Amino acid sequence: MTAPDSSSSDTNPLFELDLLNGRLAPLPAAFLRGKDRDLLEPLKFFDPAEGEAGLAAIPVATAPDSRPALAAALGEANRRYGHVRAAELAAKLADPQTAVVVSGQQPGLWGGPLLGMVKALAASRYAAALEAAGQPAVAVFWVASEDHDWAEVTRAFLPGRQGTVSIDLGADPRPLQPLAERQWGETVAEADARALEVLGGGPTFDGWQRELSARFTPEAGLAEAFCQLFASMLGEHAPLLLDAALPALKEAEKPFLRRLIEERHQLDAAYAAAEARVEARGYSLQVKPQRGASPLFLVRGGERRRIEFPGKETWALRGVPGSEAPIAELLAIADSDPASLSPGVLARPAIQDAALGTTLQVMGPAELSYLVQAAAAHALLGLSPATTLRPQALLLEDRQAGWLDELGLPLAELLAQPVAAALTSRLGGNLVEPLRRELAEKFDLLRQPLLDLDGSLEAPWRKSREQLERTLEQLEQKVTASAARRHEVQLRRLEQLKATILPEDQLQERVIASGYFYARYGAALAPSLFRGLDLGARRLSVIRLGGQTKETTT
Repeated sequence: MTAPDSSSSDTNPLFELDLLNGRLAPLPAAFLRGKDRDLLEPLKFFDPAEGEAGLAAIPVATAPDSRPALAAALGEANRRYGHVRAAELAAKLADPQTAVVVSGQQPGLWGGPLLGMVKALAASRYAAALEAAGQPAVAVFWVASEDHDWAEVTRAFLPGRQGTVSIDLGADPRPLQPLAERQWGETVAEADARALEVLGGGPTFDGWQRELSARFTPEAGLAEAFCQLFASMLGEHAPLLLDAALPALKEAEKPFLRRLIEERHQLDAAYAAAEARVEARGYSLQVKPQRGASPLFLVRGGERRRIEFPGKETWALRGVPGSEAPIAELLAIADSDPASLSPGVLARPAIQDAALGTTLQVMGPAELSYLVQAAAAHALLGLSPATTLRPQALLLEDRQAGWLDELGLPLAELLAQPVAAALTSRLGGNLVEPLRRELAEKFDLLRQPLLDLDGSLEAPWRKSREQLERTLEQLEQKVTASAARRHEVQLRRLEQLKATILPEDQLQERVIASGYFYARYGAALAPSLFRGLDLGARRLSVIRLGGQTKETTT
């Protein structure tokens, strides 16, 4: 499933990058190959290769009775964020016939890594595809604000002149406090000044001060600033942005939180059975098993702590001596104060899908890898949504893509070897490799006659072959370096390009802050990504953007 006027990988084979060739985690790769999908049950894996017909065949989930009230609250919240389609999408969500497509991410400094934006737009693309097939649909982006991982959400990476630069807000002043209760704090101003220093300022990044500095202020709430930025970045393509701490959502979660507490022993056994199945197939568990612990957390005294079950009918808070109490007390909290309860990683997908009536989840590779464990909670709650793997994207300026075009250098070849070797192979500078292959073949032909003459010649033959390999390898390195020096401009360009594609030795979308791209390209960014994403998930979506030109940001 691709879009018209899509990524450059659709039209130019130089930009093809097969993600199944060692760039996906084992479980998502297996699902795309049609293997071991039963590990996700009761969830159904949707393979994008099935196309629009397969998508339209996904059963629409039953909407919970609480969804109209949640939709109204979401409409108001998104209006406050500046979402241009808040009222329209909220009205769709309130309709029980509407299919809900869900993705999500933690709120991150300056929008968090680009992958969050990719997830949001992928959810919108799937909702649009369903609507085109005649099924009313709406996309929702779950902003995981109930977590307490300060270090992860307050760190951002930006491309600097000398390489990728990490900027953070310093040590956590209040460990275990949920993100929903936090503000960005005074250190965000220092981080902002550092960011502008790294980026070099000037008109190219005037959007930084207008959009990012103005939103990520010391007194701004973490989730609020993030949602405002996403509403602005994504414009008409933005899903409804759902803060996980929204009171109407917590109210909608009450019966499902209560079920996970009441049936805690069955759930623990179901997790254990699922984990055993995963390991029996030879896969590693993404989430460490915690028998006797709940997948839920409780906030007390400003600290979010995991709930444990030390006795058959008692509960306690991890790390809080003397907190053991009857289960009836925990159930009363679920009824009267659901805002104090929040799901952990193995319960969040099920709670999300129960509260929204999810038809299709759009998950990242890591999320899909732990969903084989988390699906036990779906089974307990009687849920069976479809799930699919999100696309992965790379943003390149036209001039950078042109460097590959000039050399006829495939993207996969650039990423598979040192830049100098890739350059010399394209320029015909690899003079040693043909000789090395020829000599190796002839040396191998010499082995048997030598052994026929004297069996003791095996060792000197092998040693001589190894010496020859080392000698030719050293010569090849010197030839490669000499060829690269003759083409210094191309070498510098390719080094810059590889740093753009693999900052911190990871794909760009997993590292560089989405706010960087928005400040650079403005309102042109989201439409380019929306059109260019290859929903097929098997190859990298390479999206070309025109230099430093940008539309006016609204």
